[in-house]
Amino acid sequence: MHPLHLNDILVIILLSVAVLYLCHRMGLPIIVGFLLTGVIAGPHGLRLVREIEAVKTLAETGIVLLLFTIGIEFSFRRLLQIRKTVLLGGSLQIALTVLAGFAAARLFGYGLNEAVFAGFLLSLSSTAIVMKILQDRAEMETPTGNAALGMLIFQDMAAIPMMLAVPLLAGTAQSGGSPALLVAKIIGIAFLVPLLSRWFVPRIFYAIARTKSRELFLITTIALCMAIAWLTHATGLSLALGAFLAGLIISESEYSHQALGDILPFRDVFTSFFFVSIGMLLDIGFFLQHPLSLLVAALLVLTLKALVAGAAAFFSGLPLRAAIIAGIALAQVGEFSFILTETGVPYGLISGEIYQGFLTVSILTMMATPFLIAAAPAIAESVSRLPVPPRLKQGMAPARHGKPDPLENHLIIVGFGLNGRNLARAARAAGIPYLIIEMNPAAVRSERVKGEPIFFGDATQEAILLHADIRQARTLVAVINDPAATRRITELARRLNPRIYILVRTRFVSEISALVDLGANDVIPEEFETSVEIFSRILARYFIPKEEIEKMVIGIRSERYEMFRTLPRGVAPACTLKSCLPDLEIASFRIEGGAPVIGKTIQETEMRKRHGVTLLAVNRNAQITTNPSADMEFAAGDILFVVGDAKNIQQVRLIFNQGQDGQESPP
Repeated sequence: MHPLHLNDILVIILLSVAVLYLCHRMGLPIIVGFLLTGVIAGPHGLRLVREIEAVKTLAETGIVLLLFTIGIEFSFRRLLQIRKTVLLGGSLQIALTVLAGFAAARLFGYGLNEAVFAGFLLSLSSTAIVMKILQDRAEMETPTGNAALGMLIFQDMAAIPMMLAVPLLAGTAQSGGSPALLVAKIIGIAFLVPLLSRWFVPRIFYAIARTKSRELFLITTIALCMAIAWLTHATGLSLALGAFLAGLIISESEYSHQALGDILPFRDVFTSFFFVSIGMLLDIGFFLQHPLSLLVAALLVLTLKALVAGAAAFFSGLPLRAAIIAGIALAQVGEFSFILTETGVPYGLISGEIYQGFLTVSILTMMATPFLIAAAPAIAESVSRLPVPPRLKQGMAPARHGKPDPLENHLIIVGFGLNGRNLARAARAAGIPYLIIEMNPAAVRSERVKGEPIFFGDATQEAILLHADIRQARTLVAVINDPAATRRITELARRLNPRIYILVRTRFVSEISALVDLGANDVIPEEFETSVEIFSRILARYFIPKEEIEKMVIGIRSERYEMFRTLPRGVAPACTLKSCLPDLEIASFRIEGGAPVIGKTIQETEMRKRHGVTLLAVNRNAQITTNPSADMEFAAGDILFVVGDAKNIQQVRLIFNQGQDGQESPP
């Protein structure tokens, strides 16, 4: 890289740190901070950056990576689900906005062709800004997110014929190539994409994943993204649309989540350069000369586009509230409008102060977008309170959208070796929902065929744990042989879900303290457990009674693990059931078929009165009944959760299932 380019990049990064920090202190969105960085560093600001083209190249890479990650998180299945929004909503939004822009331009005295071109410019919204904000707000899976993405996809496709139409509007010969040839190329891509997603890409990733080289996997992911984006660009489509298609292709493979986790850090860095490059276009001097007229124009554009996009979303099937939010999200002028203006300038369709005025208004609408999206739910709620017929509030024809509901209270198993397999088998037998994360592609492929809920991924990455619905999970068990990865998984899981129960396996006792500090609830050291197993077998060879060996094991485990969990000096230990009520135990047992208590009520058994054991809850057919009533009858298969002395609980277990305790049976 030329040293001058490196200097410019360093200036942008350092200035971004300062501006973003100030924006954070003032409560301003991060995108506004990047735009302000561009304004300050650009040719119309302090002129700290001289190689604008180098920044634009990085910005274009950022758009490619952003659309690539959106495509990975999406899928062809979801694209088909929102096809109505893409085709009907997108076409309505483009047509109505072009018509409104055309009418406004004619009202201000523009010629016919210039007015059509103005409609083109207004019809396009910012895919990069809207998708970035919706991703940060975790709203990509909502009806609003689906509607916004559907119409943005259609806009990106519509930008191509708009650029082809520019020479015709200028009254010159067509210079963009044969439309028939372009259509043929698009049809060729339509056939190529399914072939790549079903046959080529999964085989490539399988071969790469088997090398277990993270660097090679990352480079392969980037290479596929750039290659497919370049292929579509070569046909006359945009790089951004090609990157989105590349993401869709990879989304169909079991390696998509790992690819997403690898690419996210690069996406965030390069996308920031895109926002900075947009800010560099703003001419502060021009804005200060016409502040009122430019602000009014920006307000009119935002209002017009919000109304039109909202109406298009409504007629494509969204409820009124969601349609209003989607319309507000698409109210800004997009980055492809800038590309379109550069196409129109040589033909005289836009020039001079009108050109600079359009750039300024567009950037102002972009800066307003984070605030508008944040305020959109409140605005939609206010409109929904108006006396509107219920039919209109519900939408014209609600469309299917979203992804399946996430798992809840499930078990996440990291690693599918011997321990992971046994744990999965036990969870399946007990009816506990679970997900498996595994880095061995061969194991993932073979187990998926068997129906195991397993996917390929590195659990040290946040995107992988989020895909496993870590925030809704009840338990995470890490049984892998990488100490550094185990520590990272423990820390990340605890941060993403403070309530989750974390159990990890480690090889050595010396690692327990660090894992507990990072958030592990329980740590099973193989070194210690192996020693317990060794002395248990040796004592058995010397005919030591089994009961005595078990008591010894329990005592050693309790003493050793208590020592591992010793709190730092000066920290008061919490009062636990074991420490404050050492004689009590919470346990569960199942009522077997043919047990004598089947059909008897809780009151008839007199469990608490006769045996000092209290029934807390009953699990019957996966339905938990807490504090059950006295007239509830026991049934075969019930799992009883009880509290009491360990000896009494064992006695009740025998009485309930065998009808005897050496003295008497229950009534």
